[in-house]
Amino acid sequence: MFQREILKTAILTATVVVSASAWAADPSDTAGVHPGDPAAWNIGGGEQDEALHLTPDLENGMDVYEVCAACHLPEGWGTPDGTFPQLAGQHRGVLVKQMADIRAGNRDNPTMYPFTLPQAIGDAQALADVVAYIESLPMNPEWGKGPWGPGTEEYTLGEQLYKDNCVRCHGELGMGDVEKFYPRINGQHYAYMVRQFEWIRDHKRRNANPEMVEQIKNFSDKDMQAVNSYVSWQPVPEEQLADSVDWKNPDFE
Repeated sequence: MFQREILKTAILTATVVVSASAWAADPSDTAGVHPGDPAAWNIGGGEQDEALHLTPDLENGMDVYEVCAACHLPEGWGTPDGTFPQLAGQHRGVLVKQMADIRAGNRDNPTMYPFTLPQAIGDAQALADVVAYIESLPMNPEWGKGPWGPGTEEYTLGEQLYKDNCVRCHGELGMGDVEKFYPRINGQHYAYMVRQFEWIRDHKRRNANPEMVEQIKNFSDKDMQAVNSYVSWQPVPEEQLADSVDWKNPDFE
């Protein structure tokens, strides 16, 4: 227990230092990400495949998650302002892919990078363990929603854009596709989705699915905001939500 407290203190200190340097950059380029050559989309192999074929150990995953909890919170809920995404409930394959891409340098995330390295969280087994633990966490029942709810013109616009461009991959309610590594986007914070959508559209997220890049390349900023606001209002299955916004992860009490 004493060692855990030391680890938490070290993580929090490192997080403040890394985050301060990243967020002191130009606010229009929040994570210090710049356009670059795209990385190959989900070619598989290597650590990604290894982690997906390992049997996860949830108890070890909980221990590994202490490194993540400093930013994503013990509940895995992130922050509604979009600084950190909600991870709880996300598909295990999606989490493995994104972590492996960051570790391999295929996705630029200067703030998160040092905390994903093997020396910080461990090998492929640790990766399998921690993502399985994250997937098992109940989601925030009051995630950050967009400014336009049902009944507004923008909601109707977002709904049509979603049906025309997004439903084939992300599903009717934004549940994604486990087999194809398409993330679930229902229950995700609106502000985070807008930022990622913009980076994908503007070629700043190098590991983005090229089909999505092509699909959204002509979206205006208003289109982008409307469709993500629409998504943010889609329901999450009740059994996947925490009982209350006041729920605390008992593993970290």
